[in-house]
Amino acid sequence: MEKTKVIVGLGSCGIAAGAGKTYKKIQQLLEAEKLDFELKKTSCIGMCFREPLVEIVDETGSYIYGNMDEDRVVEVIEKHVVNHKPIKDFVVKTDLFETQDKSFFDDQVKIALRHCGYIDPESIGEYEAHNGYEAIKKIADEEIGQEQVIDMVLHSGLRGRGGGGFPTGMKWRFALNSLSENKYIICNADEGDPGAFMDRSLLEGDPHAVLEGMIIGAYAIGATDGVIYCRAEYPLAITRLNIAIEQARDRGYLGDHIMGIEGFCFDIYVKEGAGAFVCGEETALIASVEGERGMPRKRPPFPAVSGLWKKPTNINNVETWANIPWIITNGPEAYAKYGTEKSKGTKVFALAGKINNSGLVEVPMGMSIRDIIFKLGGGIPEGKKFKAVQLGGPSGGCIPEYLSDTIVDYDSVNATGAIMGSGGMVVMDENTCMVDVAKFFLRFTNSESCGKCTFCRIGTKRMLEILERITEGKGEEGDIEKLEELAYQIKDSSLCGLGQTAPNPVLTTLKYFRDEYTAHIIEKKCPAKACKNLLTYEIIEDKCTGCTVCARKCPVNAIAGERKQPHVIDQEVCIHCGDCYSVCKFDAITVS
Repeated sequence: MEKTKVIVGLGSCGIAAGAGKTYKKIQQLLEAEKLDFELKKTSCIGMCFREPLVEIVDETGSYIYGNMDEDRVVEVIEKHVVNHKPIKDFVVKTDLFETQDKSFFDDQVKIALRHCGYIDPESIGEYEAHNGYEAIKKIADEEIGQEQVIDMVLHSGLRGRGGGGFPTGMKWRFALNSLSENKYIICNADEGDPGAFMDRSLLEGDPHAVLEGMIIGAYAIGATDGVIYCRAEYPLAITRLNIAIEQARDRGYLGDHIMGIEGFCFDIYVKEGAGAFVCGEETALIASVEGERGMPRKRPPFPAVSGLWKKPTNINNVETWANIPWIITNGPEAYAKYGTEKSKGTKVFALAGKINNSGLVEVPMGMSIRDIIFKLGGGIPEGKKFKAVQLGGPSGGCIPEYLSDTIVDYDSVNATGAIMGSGGMVVMDENTCMVDVAKFFLRFTNSESCGKCTFCRIGTKRMLEILERITEGKGEEGDIEKLEELAYQIKDSSLCGLGQTAPNPVLTTLKYFRDEYTAHIIEKKCPAKACKNLLTYEIIEDKCTGCTVCARKCPVNAIAGERKQPHVIDQEVCIHCGDCYSVCKFDAITVS
C-alpha cells in the first residue's frame, strides 16, 4: 500500500493566503510526531477563494480541504491522516461524496490547466508521469514532419489565446515559409490584465507544458532559439521556469539534436520584463527583448517575417503554448470536439470582482457568460444583483446583464463591443458605477501608454479628464459626444492593438449604460451611489436619537445638534465622506 500523500497548494495565491505557514505546520507535525505520510508541494488548482488548499490522497481516494490555516490543518492531520476519518465539512472537492463547491468543477474541461494543482511543478519526473514530453516523443518516433505538425494545429482550430484570436497554425505557417537561417520562438507572459493571473498560475503550476509547447513550435517553424518574456513581478513563476529549463536540458528536451531529430537544435531562456502593459503587444515586446524601449513598431512586416533581430519570429502567449502538447498527443479532433464552429477548444478565465468563487476556471468555448458567473463562480455575494461583466482586460469592454447569455467565443464576444483578451473576467454588482468603472480602466491604459501615438497619449488623457469631471459632479452637456468622438479617433489612429482597444470600456458603458452618464451630468446624481462627490447625506429626524456619534465622527464638524435631540447635516460643509453613515446604528442617515 502506498503512503498517504499530503499535498499543499503553494502557488502565489496560496502563499499569499498563508499556505507557506500551513506547509511548515504540517512539516513540524510530520517530524515531531514521526507520522507516516509523504508531504508534497503543488500549485494552484484555480479555487483561489478557498486558499490555502491541502489535498490528502489515501487508499480511499482524493480529498481537497479548503481554508486550511495552522489550527485547522492540525485537526485534519489528526483525524484524517492518523485516524482515517475525513472531516467532510472541510472538504471542498472529492469524488466520494457531495461538497458545497462541487459546481465550481462540474462544467470545467481542463486542457491548458490539466496539471496545475495536481503535480509538483518543480519535478520533471511528475510531468513525464502525466504524459509530459510524450508529444515531442511522438513527433520524433512517428517522424511527423513540420508541415504535418502545423496541419494538426490548424485542424484543431486553436486560435491564439492572447487576445487577437488569430489561428495559431496559420501564424506558424507564415514563419515556416519565411526563409532564414535563424528563427525565433517567443512566449508572451507579460500581459498586464486580470488574465495575466492565468499566465502566472500556468507558469507556476505547469512550466514544462509551456516549454514542451515551445519546443514543438520551434520544430514546426525551424526555430533555433526561444525566449520566455515574463514580468519580473512574477518571481515564483520565473524561479520555476528556470528550474524546468535546466531539467529539460538535462533530459535532452532542449539543446542539440533533440529526441534524435536530425538538425533540430533549440534552447530557451527567460527574459524578465519591467511590467509595462504595452509590452503585451508583440512588436513592443520584441523591442524590449532587443534592449530598446518597449514601443510598438509599424506592421507590416509582421513578426512572422521580420521579428526578433529582424528574423522570422513566432509569438504566442502562455495558454496557447500549454495547449499544444495536448493537441499533438491526443489529436486535433479531440481538441476540436470542444467549442463552437469558429472557436474550438477551451478557454481559461480569471474570475474576479463581485463574485463568490474567485479564481481560475477553464471551460469549453460556447459556454454562456451567465453559466460561468452563476454556476462556476457561485453568483454575486450577499444576494446582490448582477449588473455587468468586464471582459478582456483593461482595454476590454463591459457586457450588461441582459446580454449575459452571450457565449464565450471570439465572434460572439466581439459583437458586444468587448474582446476575449487573455481571459480577465471582472464581475460587477448593482452597487458598481459604470462611469467610475470606465474611468478606472481608462486611467490604467492612459498611464500605461508608451506615448508613441498622439491620439493614444493625449486622447486617452483628455477622455480621462472628462470622466473625472463627470464623476466629480462637474459634467457638462456635450461631454458624452466629446467622449465618443475622441474614442473613435483613438481607435482609428493608434498604431497598436492596445491603443486601438483602449476606449472600449468607455464605448461599451456609453452603449449599454448611457443613462448613468446622463444622470451624472444632468441630475448630478450617481445611480449606483458610488461617486462620493455626487452623494447627499441627510439625517431622518424621526429616527435620530441624538447619540452624537455621527457628530463626533465627522472630520469637518458638519453635523450639529443637542444630545438626545435630532441632528442636522450642513450640506455646505459636508465633504461626502460617508463616515456618519457608516457609524450610525439606528439607520437614521440616508444617502441619495
